[in-house]
Amino acid sequence: MKKFFFNNKIIFYLINSILIIIYLFPGSLPGLLIYGDKNIQPQITSDFMISSNHFYVFFLISTIGFLSFIELRQIKVLTIYLILLSIVLEIFHLIIPLRSFEWPDLFGNLFGVCVVILIKNLINKYEIFKK
Repeated sequence: MKKFFFNNKIIFYLINSILIIIYLFPGSLPGLLIYGDKNIQPQITSDFMISSNHFYVFFLISTIGFLSFIELRQIKVLTIYLILLSIVLEIFHLIIPLRSFEWPDLFGNLFGVCVVILIKNLINKYEIFKK
């Protein structure tokens, strides 16, 4: 699986582009596609202190990113990029119509990225998957 993503970095770039489009769309693009109403936001699971939807999205994109890039320099750039992306996209909600900045969303974004970073560091430290 790791070789698949490493050899197909385009998947990370494509998912990243889709994420940015969804985040910058005025209103809810998934709500528009699913319910026909851009004012309704689909909810995967209920929130608990952080936005679960945001956590899942950033957990997924971070996992794909860390599977796509393996060089130390690339990992450092990817880490900074994902953290800044999670902050900047949420800040843009201050100026996008029908969107609003919310702290639980921002913390969901950051927590999704941080959990993947923590898992990656634990795997590297204990060499779980090395032969």
